[in-house]
Amino acid sequence: MALEITEANFEEVVMKSDKPVLVDFWAEWCGPCRMVGPVVDELAGDYEGKAVVGKLNVDTDGAVAQQFGVRNIPTLLVFKNGEIVDKQVGATSKQVLAAKLDGASIYRTQAIIENHDFWFFNQSSCNTYSLFLSS
Repeated sequence: MALEITEANFEEVVMKSDKPVLVDFWAEWCGPCRMVGPVVDELAGDYEGKAVVGKLNVDTDGAVAQQFGVRNIPTLLVFKNGEIVDKQVGATSKQVLAAKLDGASIYRTQAIIENHDFWFFNQSSCNTYSLFLSS
């Protein structure tokens, strides 16, 4: 089950996390949100211990949605080290969201090996990753 993210816990759960974080901005009255909800819950189980997966209700915590420019729902943002690294607006498949979470893990690898002059470049349109040695 996805974690309930609120304005009160957003800073601690999302911005300070050392793991990738997927936040589903949703509302109860939103049909596409109800379609994505079970997928987000499945991902929470699949990524337990590897990523944080949560839901933020825009009707009760709209200030957070406004802070990140969320105008349409569902909007799913992927954070890494407190920064947005990927975004999905509208309903999508579990595979697409899993790829976005997996892509966020690449950023962690980049941060670890940056000191050794290696770089990962995300080619998200074709879901491939390349490793380059910087000069």
